[in-house]
Amino acid sequence: MNLCTKIIWSQLLVIICATVLLSSHFVWAQEDTSARESTPAPADSTATTTAKKPWYTSDFISGDIKAGDFVIGPGKIELTIKPGESVIKMISVTNRIADNKTFELMVEDMSGSADPSQAVVLLGDQNGPYSLRDYFSFPDKNFTLALGERAQIPVTITIPPNAEPGGYYGAVLVTTIQSSVAEGSNVNTPVIARIGTLFFITVPGKFEKSGLMTDFSTVSNKFLFTKGPINLGILFENTGSIHLAPYGEVKVSNLFGEEVGFVEIEPWFVLPKSQRLRELSWDRELLLGRYTITANINRGYDDVIDTKVIHVWVLPWQFMLGVFASIFILFMFVRFVTSRFEFKRKTSK
Repeated sequence: MNLCTKIIWSQLLVIICATVLLSSHFVWAQEDTSARESTPAPADSTATTTAKKPWYTSDFISGDIKAGDFVIGPGKIELTIKPGESVIKMISVTNRIADNKTFELMVEDMSGSADPSQAVVLLGDQNGPYSLRDYFSFPDKNFTLALGERAQIPVTITIPPNAEPGGYYGAVLVTTIQSSVAEGSNVNTPVIARIGTLFFITVPGKFEKSGLMTDFSTVSNKFLFTKGPINLGILFENTGSIHLAPYGEVKVSNLFGEEVGFVEIEPWFVLPKSQRLRELSWDRELLLGRYTITANINRGYDDVIDTKVIHVWVLPWQFMLGVFASIFILFMFVRFVTSRFEFKRKTSK
């Protein structure tokens, strides 16, 4: 092989090597670019995180909002739950105070009252005789609502397996703090607003139902009225171990035994070992004379009915004044006529 041929072959070898090296570098560059494109970029420490989804559902009420308060519903929930079972009930909370208002959930026991006019007594941190406070649970105790937003709050009631039969009573309270400026002062005074839903839980089994209507009378025990309405009071005492819901009717008859009035009494609750007064009124046009008022109250169990009767008189003073005036005028007229008749008889003689 001559010198010229060697030079040619050496150049070709250099070109082939260069081509191989360039090709491998291009492939490596493509793989590196693909790797860098497929690898996610590190998160920026200043990036905004996604808002946490609320643990309740909500919607917005329609119309203008001018009340400046908040609303809870329903006012009372009655349930029958077996030992060891859990039930979820929804209560609604509507914000009509201000935008982004924070609310807090609380629980308290409740009991009946020695005052018949007071339906229940909330016991604060104390346990009641039929305690329910330890059986409530929520996903969270605090939540924030926009103005006009209405939230559906899930409340879980769990009855322990060893719970005794009978009634259990408590309240789920919703609280918030408002600022109130006292008159003539620049200092804001916090006003705590608190509204609740009452829970009446019955654990089935053997328990005592006992109660009766202990009194039926007019307010202040009056029996003489000059006009209507006639205000009445029914006092019911619960002596058992579970709440009762008495109901019934009141009938009014006149002096001739004709029924002239009827009032239907819707059920009202009475907690165990307590009394509760149910007030009502009856009225009609042109009340006059003696009336018989009969109360028939169903105790709310076993279809037992208590009956009590009272009597009242209604004598309108305007009417009585007119009657007395008429009698007086009639008397004077008769006297005048009689005297004239006697005078004529004397003169004729």
